[in-house]
Amino acid sequence: MKKEIRTVVYDDELRLEAYRFEGIVQPFPNHFHEHYVIGFVEDGMRRLSCRNQEYSIEKGSIVLFNPGDNHACAQSDGGTFDYRGFNIPKETMLVLAEEITGKRELPGFSENVISDQEAACYLRPLHEMVMKGTGDFGKEEMLLFMISLLIRKHGQPFESCIPECRQEIEKACEYIEQHFMEHIYLDQICRHAGLSKSTLLRAFTKSKGITPYRYLETIRINEAKKLLAEGIAPVEAAMRTGFSDQSHFTNYFNQFLGLAPGIYREIFDQKLS
Repeated sequence: MKKEIRTVVYDDELRLEAYRFEGIVQPFPNHFHEHYVIGFVEDGMRRLSCRNQEYSIEKGSIVLFNPGDNHACAQSDGGTFDYRGFNIPKETMLVLAEEITGKRELPGFSENVISDQEAACYLRPLHEMVMKGTGDFGKEEMLLFMISLLIRKHGQPFESCIPECRQEIEKACEYIEQHFMEHIYLDQICRHAGLSKSTLLRAFTKSKGITPYRYLETIRINEAKKLLAEGIAPVEAAMRTGFSDQSHFTNYFNQFLGLAPGIYREIFDQKLS
């Protein structure tokens, strides 16, 4: 079995994260991110579900996730998975999109899985530059070229990628986002949204692609990432995001991101020191 290697780097100049996973067998449960994800499959085959559609991804596949796109994946060939990718915050993408299009509007990717040799020719060398800590402006140039190409060939206004949601579901999301640090119950969410439990579960899952509890877990993990990036210790991040204990937090963090909280925090240590 190939040795498993997980590497993550934060690029302070580009304001994004770069991931490199090698020899991975871990499945990732249905979840979403608040940022954009642009990834490239180096080797292996996986079953990917995204926005309630099923895909088979393999060597050469490029994945494009908008903020909020629910997705899950698992190995399908009995081997391991090699992957490189970027996590791009919405604030960073907004600056890039304005530079490229002249409009301060977030783009939305209409396809979640593409095969595009031209895009790969930008993605792979840019990723290498970030991982090596290259500091010249060629890195920023490569990023702008890549995002420009993806917007031109695979983009649309971000709002059109957001499924229409019933007002009650938005109320449920609002309640979860406001009370994620607390021990909340399903009936509390239902009372706030004005729906029965069975109706909420069906409507929420259809609208968001994930269950209310998985939505809560994802909100907690995303908030914990922000705290860790600020230098907060994992044990405190766990307490401040509603996890019952650090072990519970570590298990979920690793399950969702493929990294332990302490390892994720380390990529920001140099910036904070």
